[in-house]
Amino acid sequence: MQIDTITNNQQIIKNSIDHTLFSWTKQGGLNPMNIERGEGVYLYDRDGKRYLDFSSQLISVNIGHGHPKVIEAVNKQMKEVCYIYPGAVTKVRGELGKKLAEITPGDLTKTFFTLGGADAIENAIKLARVYTGRHKIVTLYRSYHGGTYGAITAGGDPRRHPVDSQQMPNVVHVQNPYAYRCHFGCEGVCTQGCLKHLESILEYENPYSVAAIILEGESGSSGCIKYPPGYWKGVKELADRYGILTIDDEVMSGFGRTGKMFAIEHHGVEPDMICMAKGLTSSYLPLGAVIVSKKIADYFDNNYMPIGLTYSAHAVSCAAALAVLKVYEEENLVENAAAMGRYLEEKMEGLKQKHPSIGDFRNTGLLGCIELVKNRATKEPLVAWNTASEITGRLFSKIKELGMFTFVKWNFVFMAPPLCITKEQIDEGLDIISEVLKIADEYYEG
Repeated sequence: MQIDTITNNQQIIKNSIDHTLFSWTKQGGLNPMNIERGEGVYLYDRDGKRYLDFSSQLISVNIGHGHPKVIEAVNKQMKEVCYIYPGAVTKVRGELGKKLAEITPGDLTKTFFTLGGADAIENAIKLARVYTGRHKIVTLYRSYHGGTYGAITAGGDPRRHPVDSQQMPNVVHVQNPYAYRCHFGCEGVCTQGCLKHLESILEYENPYSVAAIILEGESGSSGCIKYPPGYWKGVKELADRYGILTIDDEVMSGFGRTGKMFAIEHHGVEPDMICMAKGLTSSYLPLGAVIVSKKIADYFDNNYMPIGLTYSAHAVSCAAALAVLKVYEEENLVENAAAMGRYLEEKMEGLKQKHPSIGDFRNTGLLGCIELVKNRATKEPLVAWNTASEITGRLFSKIKELGMFTFVKWNFVFMAPPLCITKEQIDEGLDIISEVLKIADEYYEG
């Protein structure tokens, strides 16, 4: 019986390796997790091993795994209608649009539904260009906005390099306000220097040719680089001065992840558009969206809107999203994210004292990241930016061995567990992280 079980488990992995392609990696030598089920903050593989999901998979399973209310809502909708073309109406489509208009900041009123974050960005860019009659898009170098051609060009993540000979034209990148590694020599807060840098780039590029500035609500996979006080607001003021739209990418930072429903609420800014996905359905089903302000929505009352998708406003995905939004409210997950984020930050102080390889820890709610260094004084990174390293591989392998899944990239170890996590589960996760950081400490040269 044991032999049959092992054989079956190996066959499951072999089928995927032999007949499917895996994201962002060489296809040879893969050793993927073989997951059977998920429950709350835990995943279970087919050998019965339990993993603490300390990054909500790709920082997206915000409500935790296997929530029965979402499963029930999906089953109910599938019994009614699974799919109808986007020119038709379903009850869940209108209810979800209305709910998003209620919970988003400012006068964001109408939503176009996509299937994920990348195509939300793609369509926001299209709308911005059509609405303004301008062509340039300004974004940050250390950012990620999705893997499609337009979205990956808009981001500054180096995953765009192998395909950037065919990148979308008229995208301009500027430096991040990155206090830990400030490009302008600022100590601590670098708001004004970075805003001046942005303004000078706008002047060089002709600000009246710029359709939109895209910023994440809070930085995510680029290293959770926190905006200094007043930066987002300063960007909005610059944009308004020149008639430039602001697009807030909340794909990763939205839906309670940062202790607010949307991360931009920390900055007191009302953007012209918000792009969302991931936490919208807690990744139970694919769904993205771009919600636009009333002035943009009104423009298309009498002007042709040149965007469309076969699966826009997919009924089953909309039903999942409505159920997930109820879970956030009924289980106070946004408030729990804020409280557990504060607890995580307190506990991290002890790890900083214990592990010299921790150069910096940045966190907002439950969107956090350790930046590892070889030397705290020089801030030399443990692994250089955009560099494949056996060190990163060792860290990830040890995390997996100890019963955890979390996102590891270059010299970053991410901490973004489901918003339902408890103090005891955070302690469990940090105990594993502490054990893993012994590997990073081996390379410390201070």
